[in-house]
Amino acid sequence: MKKTCAFMICLLAIAASAAEISNPLIDYQAFEAGVSKVGKLREQRRVSESDFIRLSKDPDTVVLDARSAGKFALLHVKGARNLSLPDITEDELARVIASKSTRVLIYCNNNFLNAPEAFPTKRLEASLNIYTFNVLYSYGYTNVYELGPLLDIHKTRLTFEGSRTAR
Repeated sequence: MKKTCAFMICLLAIAASAAEISNPLIDYQAFEAGVSKVGKLREQRRVSESDFIRLSKDPDTVVLDARSAGKFALLHVKGARNLSLPDITEDELARVIASKSTRVLIYCNNNFLNAPEAFPTKRLEASLNIYTFNVLYSYGYTNVYELGPLLDIHKTRLTFEGSRTAR
């Protein structure tokens, strides 16, 4: 009984301590609320390969690649702009995307097969598209579309560029 009481007191102390550790620059509840809202929109904004190609030809559209600069340098969709997810800030987004109403097309590692160095497959729940869509929306970019299908890099009609160009 004494051990159980001591353990419970220890847990309560840890919980109280965690509650006291505040950070006004982190808001998990706002993140959760955003994810819930964005999930519905994201499902409506997933596009086919043909639509992605068609939309990307509009000069006012930005194709955004949020992978690391190293992976981007190896291989990326031709014409894409790179802004690595960890580097996204209000200022960096404004530098890459003209306006919050600009149409933004995104893609990620999990959209492509047969180029594992440049597009290493992520776990399903850790797909970069999920994070990128949520982050863009949280910064006020609401005209975002996501490449939906999984494409073989050797069979897709998308054109690539980079140091490991496969086409």
